[in-house]
This record gives sequence, C-alpha cells and structure tokens, in this order.
Amino acid sequence: MNDTMVRVEEIAPISHREGMALAETEYRRFADMLQRLRPDDWSKQTVCTDWNVRQLVAHVVGFAESNASFRVFVSAMRRGKKRAAEKGYDHFVHGMNDVQVEEREHLTPAELVDRWSRIWPKALKGRKRFPPFMRPIPLEFGPPIGKKPMGSYLMDVVFTRDTWMHRIDICRAVGLEPVLTAQHDGRLIEDMVAEWAKVHDLSFTLHLEGPAGGTFVSGNGGEELTIDAVQWIWTLSGRGAGSGLLAKELPL
Repeated sequence: MNDTMVRVEEIAPISHREGMALAETEYRRFADMLQRLRPDDWSKQTVCTDWNVRQLVAHVVGFAESNASFRVFVSAMRRGKKRAAEKGYDHFVHGMNDVQVEEREHLTPAELVDRWSRIWPKALKGRKRFPPFMRPIPLEFGPPIGKKPMGSYLMDVVFTRDTWMHRIDICRAVGLEPVLTAQHDGRLIEDMVAEWAKVHDLSFTLHLEGPAGGTFVSGNGGEELTIDAVQWIWTLSGRGAGSGLLAKELPL
C-alpha cells in the first residue's frame, strides 16, 4: 500500500504506451493463474452468476481473440448486437459475452489454457495496432460512464480492467490468493478511483488497504472511507452490496 496521500485530480490518465505495458503484465498474470488451477476448480461457480470458472475463462479468451483480429472484433460486435436485441439486453456487450462463451463451450480446460498462451501475445499486438481512424470513435458504455473513445478507453484501459477483474473473480471462486503489486494493480486501481470520482462528481477521502491500495482525496470534505482496495472495486462493480459511497457504481 502507498501511504502517500494522492489528490485525485493529479492522477495522470493511462497513456496508450503505459496501457499496453499494463496489458502485457495482466495477460501474463492471467496465464500464470490458469496454471495454478486444479482440475476440480474449473467447474466452480464464480460471482458472475451465469458462468463457472471454465465459462469465465472462455469469455476472457473470446475477447482476447477479438482483440487479436480486427475482423473477428467487428464480427463479434455485430453478432453481439444481434443477440442483445434478441434477448432484450441493455447493452450489446452482454450479447457478445453470450456468443463468446457459447462458441467455446466445447473446449476443455487444457485447451483453454493452451489457447490463452497462444492468443494473448496476438491480442496485445492487436490492441497496439488498433486502427488509428477508429480510436476517436465514441462508444456508448451506458450509465454512469456514458460515451468514451474506442482507443484511449476501450483498447487502452477497459480490456485490461476486464481481464484483471476476472482474474480476481476466479481467484476468489477457487480460493487462490491473487498476485497484487503497487506498481501494476495499484496503478489500475488509482485510475479507477480517478474515473469513479469524475463520473459521479464525488468528494471523499478514501483509504484503500492492501498491496494495491493508497489514500486518495477528491474535492473538499465528503465522506471518509477505509476498505480493502480489491473489495472496493468488487463492490462498486456490482459484485457486492454497498451503501453510501459504495453505492456509486463503476461497472466492470
């Protein structure tokens, strides 16, 4: 945990270059975690209520495969929108999730581990080379986030957050201790703190405990909260119930 008090407005946004470095670290950590899973872990239920561990890994692999190929990415978005319309989902990404998991339902745990080891370097390359003309195009993420650019938000930040959060989901489902460091996980957390404060226009003093934590101040006055850093975003992402500041969601 970083004991230095950080003003939220002074947190620098994650640049494309830094975002790709964070993505590489997260992809490697996800690969390492998969190697730690026992045979009976793959059928355990995760907090993502529709998915067990195997299905959640299939989802992460699916997004990586769409990152690795622009053609697959566009196709996945198109099919996701169609599925979302059919099911009445409030966002096309939920349709993409359905399709991704269904298409990989036949894969064994060993095959998923092998696919991940082969696809994540290609996914990283695909994110680095995402077409420049598409980077500024706004994509609707729904409330409270709203529209954000595909490049600097989705490609540089969100896909890494998604992999990180699902690594936590899997670790908690099977009883593994996740690898957490201030340099990597702490940077992802502080970026989430900055966005959370901005989208909700919050004033607070936030003490986040643990290796990925720190103390953050936004605005003047406001609520003071002390909580484990991972539990903080676990709650804000809808994986746990929260009140007060913790009722201000940051979807992941």
